[in-house]
Order: sequence, then C-alpha cells, then structure tokens
Amino acid sequence: MAMTVQLDVVSAEETIFSGLVETIQVTGSEGELGIHPGHAPLLTALKPGMVRLVKQHGQEEVIFVAGGTLEVQPSSVIVLADIATRAEDLDEQIALDAKRKAEEHLANSSATDLSYAEAAAELSHAIAQLKVLQMMRK
Repeated sequence: MAMTVQLDVVSAEETIFSGLVETIQVTGSEGELGIHPGHAPLLTALKPGMVRLVKQHGQEEVIFVAGGTLEVQPSSVIVLADIATRAEDLDEQIALDAKRKAEEHLANSSATDLSYAEAAAELSHAIAQLKVLQMMRK
C-alpha cells in the first residue's frame, strides 16, 4: 500500500479538497514542486497554476489556484489559495476573454500606472487557467 499524507486545499470561500494523497505537484514561487509523504517541512508562496494530486488509490485530480501559500508539515500539507477552482469547473471562454482584456489594458496603460500591475496579474491568472485547461485535454 502506498504511503499517503493529508492534504487540504482551501480558499477564502470553501474547502476544495481534503483527503489522503500519494503525491502533490504545485507551482511554487521558485518553480515546480513535487511533494511526497515524508517531505521536509516547507513554507512557500504559490504562483497561479495547478495543484495536481494523486489520491490514496491512484485517482488524479487537478485544481487551479490563483496564487496562495503552501505549507508542508510531517503529517499534513495545506494549500491556502487566494482563489481555487477544480479544473473541470474552469470556463475556457471566460479565461480567453480575461486574457484579451488584460492584454488590451496592458497595451493602453503606462508602466507606472497602478492598474498596470493589476492587469499584469489578471493576465498571469488567465494564462495559468488556460494552461491548466490545455493540460487537462492531454
């Protein structure tokens, strides 16, 4: 029987996932991370992207997170996400529209404009959603 660790993926609105998993893959601030049972304690920021998990009996699930924090402890892993959505609940057309609007805003604003940073964040969020959707099709 494979070793497991307790994983909780929560956002401000709800708990997206809570259960035993064999592995977790996330996009941390420094790159891709693979978490397995017995992983060393870790605290890191998350970039917009996916949380790919393999549940206790081998079933895979993908969750989109729009940033947040990952905390790894000896007996548990917690993903505190700014926004979290199951990959199958993502809407490709909404993500494409958000990407287009963010690109338009970036093209029409100055680099010192505060909303430039917001538009860049929105663009990053939309691109990450589209990558998760693309990965789910494969």
